[in-house]
Amino acid sequence: MTMRPSHITARNMTARHLAARDGFTLVEVLAAFAIGAVIITACAALIHNVVLNFDRGTRTVDVAERFVLAIDRLSADFASARAVARRTEAGPALAFVGEPGGGQTPGKIVFVAAAPVTGAPPGDEVVMLTVEQEESVMRLVRRRASWPGPTSRFEDVTPDNPVVLIEGKWSISFLFGRLTPERALTWYASWIGEAMLPRFVRLRVRDANGRDLLGEADFVIRADAPASCGRSDASVSCFTAAPAGVADVERPAR
Repeated sequence: MTMRPSHITARNMTARHLAARDGFTLVEVLAAFAIGAVIITACAALIHNVVLNFDRGTRTVDVAERFVLAIDRLSADFASARAVARRTEAGPALAFVGEPGGGQTPGKIVFVAAAPVTGAPPGDEVVMLTVEQEESVMRLVRRRASWPGPTSRFEDVTPDNPVVLIEGKWSISFLFGRLTPERALTWYASWIGEAMLPRFVRLRVRDANGRDLLGEADFVIRADAPASCGRSDASVSCFTAAPAGVADVERPAR
């Protein structure tokens, strides 16, 4: 049976009409773009927050590790401090100086300690700790040099090999403690021209809010007896003689 031409024409028109309906309309495409943009934005914000928190956590761990390493280094230095003499214009003096900073002058501590044994013969070394500031960043820098002996002056020794122990936008300072005759622990902002070493050295690292980040890190100095305590007629009072010429400061609250 032969199909009529009218039926063929109608069938072709229906096929063309259905083919024209394949795909998406403009409104559907725009809606799909909008949904995709929202999803991409949400994913980008999530990834940004994850990366930011990870970076903050990494920095916190790095700062904590540097604090631990700095405390270990300072503990070893102060524990090995030596009660030895140095030469000055006024005569022999104790080889320990603690000066607070002011203006353009950095605070510093200079003393003689036992050098670590690293394959070389053991000896003494000069340790210099300076608190240096560059704009809003404070640094605690350690330097060292060989100690020639009691006939030398600190000014004749040039400590080198700088190592940054602590660095950040903090306030860094030291206090020096000793026992009074009443067995009270008193803290001083400087230690200059004394006959004996301080009993304790406290490192304070404070943020902008005054919070102590180290929680009062105190280092014990073992060789804290003056030379007069080695005499046969020495008494216990030689350990607690009041220091001369240092400014007493209030002990920080715990």
